[in-house]
Amino acid sequence: MTLTAEPAAEPVNAAEATPGGAILRRQRVRESAARTYARSFPIVPVRAHGMTVEGADGRRYLDCLSGAGTLALGHNHPEVLAAIRRTLDSGAPLHLLDLATAEKDDFTSALFASLPAEFATGAKVHFCGPAGTDAVEAALKLMQTATGRRGALAFTGAYHGMTAGALAVTANVAVKAPLPSGGETTRLPYPYAYRCPFGVGGERGTELAATYVQRLLDDPSGGVLPPAAMILEAVQGEGGVVPAPDGWLREMRRITAERGIPLIVDEVQTGVGRTGAMWAVEHSGVVPDAMVLSKAIGGSLPLAVVVYREEYDGWLPGAHTGTFRGNTLAMAAGAATLRYVAAHGLAERAARLGERITARLREAQHRLPVIGEVRGRGLMLGIELVDPTGEPDSCGAHPVDPALAVRVRAACLSRGLIVELGGRHDAVLRLLPPLTITDEQVEAVLDRLTDAIEAASAGEGAR
Repeated sequence: MTLTAEPAAEPVNAAEATPGGAILRRQRVRESAARTYARSFPIVPVRAHGMTVEGADGRRYLDCLSGAGTLALGHNHPEVLAAIRRTLDSGAPLHLLDLATAEKDDFTSALFASLPAEFATGAKVHFCGPAGTDAVEAALKLMQTATGRRGALAFTGAYHGMTAGALAVTANVAVKAPLPSGGETTRLPYPYAYRCPFGVGGERGTELAATYVQRLLDDPSGGVLPPAAMILEAVQGEGGVVPAPDGWLREMRRITAERGIPLIVDEVQTGVGRTGAMWAVEHSGVVPDAMVLSKAIGGSLPLAVVVYREEYDGWLPGAHTGTFRGNTLAMAAGAATLRYVAAHGLAERAARLGERITARLREAQHRLPVIGEVRGRGLMLGIELVDPTGEPDSCGAHPVDPALAVRVRAACLSRGLIVELGGRHDAVLRLLPPLTITDEQVEAVLDRLTDAIEAASAGEGAR
């Protein structure tokens, strides 16, 4: 998601002269300046199935945004629709706060069956408000209650949501700046080999990142009070699709366990098969103290939970509530999604397709030097765009080119491909296609994407 400190001016868009233009005009006039995706994609979707979205103007697009990773099975998947229809036809109440229902019981069973066995055994689940940021807030509050501490350890490049507590552990300065300062978050270096925070890159940079954390926590004059928790993403999404090395994740688990610091892993975007495993922590074998889950677990509908080890279950009744934590339709759709992903091996397929897409894009680097790096895991992929004529840094990375990224995004849209930007400077093209993407669609995405990069870098664009 593109985040800017100040909203850009909004001239009348050419899309407003197309079918659906009246809707776009009213949106521009009525809705807040905080809109993001609507600015990048001036289309009015009227139908969608799988990976294909049809606009009011009759054009069709391949959707590599997938609701920011929410649509694991794509738009309007038959299994999800069937689960929703069954629930509607059953007459089940659609909103029941935190009361017990057959749908909640079934969802919880499907969720626990999908989790790593060592983590799921004896775990507790708390249903939060409808978004991932609500679950982050709940997880931080839970650990503050359990430990009696206030502070948190978080990482550069992190994105955990837009509410105040979640923003405290988020790293993007532009979205934090308007808020009053406060909180006790200690920012730690995230291993980002391509642009290493220590300027060395590779395994050495990863080692330094882990050593820094350990020594800072053990330094009596380091200025860090014992924190309530450490929170991290196994693959940073909005931060530029930066996968954490498995060895570094294991070090974070060791460091936190030895010092009695609960470890929260944010799996909001990485979960439900996205990275080539059902949950991203499975790549490293790390067993966290809590996992924050949302997006795909609701099968396209709003749902967010925190799953945590039972020894942290120290809340009193009513200590953390939320009106919309009892979304019956989301639980039905979520259970169907979790079971479908597992039954059809979609996580394993995501791993294979991710390797294939990555290999093709790295081949394209030879003729497209504006592609600085291709990275990611499974079907969570990023392409960092650079100015190849600029002076490389100490890690050998050329300067980022966010203006080119904007042109490529527009060129993709004109070719019927929806991709969004991310990264520290919004210079990373992000690919989050549904796990149900076909082989033919993979080829179409690659063709359109590389064509758009080539055209935009040559000074061309829309067609």
